[in-house]
Amino acid sequence: MKQIDECHEILADPYDYIRRFKAESQRKVVGTFCSYAPEEIILAAGGHPFRVFGSGEKIRLAEAHLQSYCCSLVRGALEDALGGRLDFLDGVVFPHTCDSIQRLSDIWRLNVGRCFHTDLVLPVKLDTDSARQYMIDVLRRFRGELAEKLGVTISDDDLRGAIRLCNRIRIALTRIDDLKSERPGILKGSDFYALTRAAMILDRKRAASLLEEVAEELEKKSAGQAATGAEVKGAAVSGPAPKRVILSGGVCNHPDIYTVVEEAGGTVVGDDLCTGSRSFSGLVDETADPITAIAGRYLARVVCPAKHRGLADRADHLVRLVRQKRAQGVVFFLLKFCDPHAFDYPYLKEALDREGILSMVIEVEDRLPADGQLRTRFEAFVEMI
Repeated sequence: MKQIDECHEILADPYDYIRRFKAESQRKVVGTFCSYAPEEIILAAGGHPFRVFGSGEKIRLAEAHLQSYCCSLVRGALEDALGGRLDFLDGVVFPHTCDSIQRLSDIWRLNVGRCFHTDLVLPVKLDTDSARQYMIDVLRRFRGELAEKLGVTISDDDLRGAIRLCNRIRIALTRIDDLKSERPGILKGSDFYALTRAAMILDRKRAASLLEEVAEELEKKSAGQAATGAEVKGAAVSGPAPKRVILSGGVCNHPDIYTVVEEAGGTVVGDDLCTGSRSFSGLVDETADPITAIAGRYLARVVCPAKHRGLADRADHLVRLVRQKRAQGVVFFLLKFCDPHAFDYPYLKEALDREGILSMVIEVEDRLPADGQLRTRFEAFVEMI
């Protein structure tokens, strides 16, 4: 599918893509590190949100500022900034989530002077009236700060247009995610990864239309398979059905993980990842006050470990997700030294154990473990389930 090929090409060198896009569009590029950075406000200000992941370059310059036990996402992003590979950024937004991102914000402010810098201190506890008002106040303040830094005025109409655009992207990704869950063989996991990641890099208007085109083609393909009686629920016609797996964790910067799972006899039918479904879950109310509506989505959507909405909220969601996707096991995919996800892991595993859901955990940095070792672990896990 040419749209998927386009996404793979962009992910092969996202920095080159964004430089070309910036030169052609003359738009300001605003870097973000988290899905709690409100893309709607950046888009309404005429900016382009760009999710920073790091290029995988060897860590040299960042070692002078960060301990070796900081996660590879933080170290890699700082390495690229200090090495000049992020010179296309006009600004950076740091939502205060984990300790490492907060410290990265301080280091960036002192050592990367090419672009403006904004902290977004959102509430941690999300299920109170005071948290709702605080969230709204912070987003309103961010709207004003961003408008000042970019030298623009952000109108409510601008915000509503950006909300509609972002909702189109979320709806399309949800359609594709649901189709892949129902009929896993319809789309490779690495291709779904490419669509999700590219949506954080592409011009958002192009992202919306591209994803809608993919969803429509997959729906036609699914209908055609159903009409001919082809097996599309995960099994090849001539072989056993792949085991249905959920990925859970933080940032997934490794498309090969999906290939390894599939080659081991599994298939990823859903996820609870910061760079997966958590980034596109929930819609913003297009009829309400724009800032209040954006805050409402953040308050209601699935939380990450840096936020809090009840002691068992994440575990309850993960169990529901397993049941909804008819999954047979969960693979926890954690960045090494990511304390928030590591702290949550024991109670999430305990909740799965109580429900009789098998799980395994993999810790990675900017590169996956040796292919043979990882494949052997997945094959053993697939045999168990």
